[in-house]
Amino acid sequence: MNRALWGETTGAMYGLVNAAIQDLVTSKFGKDKWEAIKAKVGVDIGAFSRMEPYPDDLTYKLGYGDIMEMAGGSLRDFLFNLDNLHTRVGQSFPKLRPPSFRFDVIDDDLIRMHYHTAREGLCPMVIGLLNGLAKRFESELKIEHDRCKRSGAEHCEFLLTLGGGGPE
Repeated sequence: MNRALWGETTGAMYGLVNAAIQDLVTSKFGKDKWEAIKAKVGVDIGAFSRMEPYPDDLTYKLGYGDIMEMAGGSLRDFLFNLDNLHTRVGQSFPKLRPPSFRFDVIDDDLIRMHYHTAREGLCPMVIGLLNGLAKRFESELKIEHDRCKRSGAEHCEFLLTLGGGGPE
């Protein structure tokens, strides 16, 4: 857990996370969609103070579910939108150097994912996140980590075999 984003004892998340959600929604869907989300969940805050803590439940209400839905209704769609999500987060955090994901589609069920990052040693986390996404989308996923930066490759590569499940 990143202690710079979460209030250690208050169970609160700093407003910069909420502001990033707002930026993502308004840039992709417009201000009206953001206002509709706020109205739906009963939030009456005009602008978030980026370094002020806000209750966790407020952040969850505002958009983690909506962000997941915006990024795609299937595992495949979500994967292809990973860079868009990271770009939006990066705009809210100027010093952040988010990873980049590129994809080579081999066929309908086979994709090569190129994972570019300035940090080393996060490959197991990426595998865990991929497995978590597969579970979230009720999809089968086989992951083969066949090239690794830690072994001298320029970047990590994963061969992803997508299975059935989830909405089509």
